[in-house]
Amino acid sequence: MSIERAKQLIKKQENIRLEFKEAANALPANLFETICAMLNRDGGDILLGVSDRHEVKGVEEGAVRTLVANIVNLSNNPQKLDPPFILHPLVYMIEKKTIIHLQVPASSQLHKTAGVVYDRSNDGDFKVAAPHLIAAIYNRKRLFYTEGIIYPKLSIKDFNPALFPKVRNLMSSQNPDHPWLALNDVDMLRMAGLWRKDFQTGEEGYTLAAALLFGKDEVIQQILPHYKIDALVRIQHTARYDDREIIQTNLIDAYELLMSFVAKHLPDHFFMEGDQRVSLRTKIFREVAANLIVHREYTNAQPCTFIVYGNRVETANANNPHGQGPIDPGNFTPFPKNPAIAKFFLQLGRVEELGSGVLNVNKFIKAYAGKSVPVFEEGVVFKMAIPVPAMEDDAVNAGATNGNDAVIEGAGGVNDAVGEGAIEGAIEGAIEGAIEGATNAVKGKLANLLKAIAMQEGNRVPEYKKATGLPDSTIERYLKQLREANLIEFRGDAPQTGGYYLTKKLHDKLHGKKNRI
Repeated sequence: MSIERAKQLIKKQENIRLEFKEAANALPANLFETICAMLNRDGGDILLGVSDRHEVKGVEEGAVRTLVANIVNLSNNPQKLDPPFILHPLVYMIEKKTIIHLQVPASSQLHKTAGVVYDRSNDGDFKVAAPHLIAAIYNRKRLFYTEGIIYPKLSIKDFNPALFPKVRNLMSSQNPDHPWLALNDVDMLRMAGLWRKDFQTGEEGYTLAAALLFGKDEVIQQILPHYKIDALVRIQHTARYDDREIIQTNLIDAYELLMSFVAKHLPDHFFMEGDQRVSLRTKIFREVAANLIVHREYTNAQPCTFIVYGNRVETANANNPHGQGPIDPGNFTPFPKNPAIAKFFLQLGRVEELGSGVLNVNKFIKAYAGKSVPVFEEGVVFKMAIPVPAMEDDAVNAGATNGNDAVIEGAGGVNDAVGEGAIEGAIEGAIEGAIEGATNAVKGKLANLLKAIAMQEGNRVPEYKKATGLPDSTIERYLKQLREANLIEFRGDAPQTGGYYLTKKLHDKLHGKKNRI
């Protein structure tokens, strides 16, 4: 969330979704009452270091780090906030003073602090003690947030075990001290809010969100037979398609597959953001991909579509709307459709703060596509239209936007006849999807090494040193990362006789075999 939005909030009056609190050198005593109330209602923003009269009082410089750490730790502590909902404070300098911004999403669960339920109104936070009022909050959430549907027979055995080390690596790359890293698999799922209890019926178990994030493919298909993301390219053949990939796997891998599809079929422009070179395609479409996954209404059989045309990308997604019509990026209130899924993607670094997607796409779209503007339309079906640089039919044939003819299988690896754009696009997508948290400079070096392996499989460090110009120690470190990301594997009886190869999964991606119709 940008500092500009924080400045706009300071000018507004406190309301059901906005609270100012002074916090010179300590957290306000009633902070978690407000956090709890906002989680139980419609979410909102809390600005620490701002008075009720909109005066920026600031937080003492020496106390900022401690207060931020306390917020993160306490929001993850069930004795303080039950169930926990880990928050990520943002620190801004406004009027030469430091403030702390807390964006609190609406939650799909009922929360307590110090054993007390709080709700929110325009007058502030209030205790909820009457059982029928607590039941009313619970029922409102149960009916709106279907990600919280409980499946009592769903067990840890129904989850893909390979995903647990993968998500820990992603979390660690974002925050080496993340409090969930020390937990076992079951405790991590509980802390993430993926196990819940229905206090009316006594029923408890893993939720729909847990199944979607961690479930084995066959388990997800049994629970939601209609679930799929249909990604198509319609540039040459607009009535049918030039290329297609149907994604029907867990949401963690689905994000990577969709980003690989983006990298394969959409052009990229590198852009200097300050003194750092960034990929505009990645900046924009990581937000689009995350939006499709995080905010979808999964109990609705409406298929999710991602369609690449010659000058735009159009998406359609089943939605539980919180409003109707076009979204104005300068004046909109973000609202999570699947808070537990959104929270988990936040821990992985795949989304930023709530509402950042619309803002970031608008921020970078002009540099990427020119004068056109993106369209976001809220409704029963949430639609996006994202402009892209115009792509001609010859670009499709050259392999920059269509891998059907450009990718050719070779005997020992990727044949020299493979289109350069198709190789680089698929490799960049694989790196972006599987290795997060690294800087763009590191991702670029990883992509160069992976491309060298794709072009000449079976070699070892000395050969790849010549191809990339990287030192031995760096190559060894990057090879380890690529192996952990399941992009390459070592084959051979001994380090002196073996070599590095693409994994079958990545090999099939480069050869256009997976999930083709």
